[in-house]
Amino acid sequence: MRVLAELPHPECKITIFSMNQKFIIKFEKGIYEQTYKLSELDFSGGVDDVFQLIDEAFITTVTARFAQMKSDFNEAYLRFESI
Repeated sequence: MRVLAELPHPECKITIFSMNQKFIIKFEKGIYEQTYKLSELDFSGGVDDVFQLIDEAFITTVTARFAQMKSDFNEAYLRFESI
């Protein structure tokens, strides 16, 4: 897996990789991560097209999902502690 780019963002770490003819977009925030795998064939402009895909609207939904992931994990952990 080869790192193509790291995009600065105050809400999460965003890294774009290339592996096996796929672009992999990884978002990380704390202990949580989200990964999206995209065929390189779908992006004729290469990684520049991937940059355009990662707009603020998309990042907003990703950060909202991180909040949901945290809530889900906390609820599961509380159930675990009560066993």
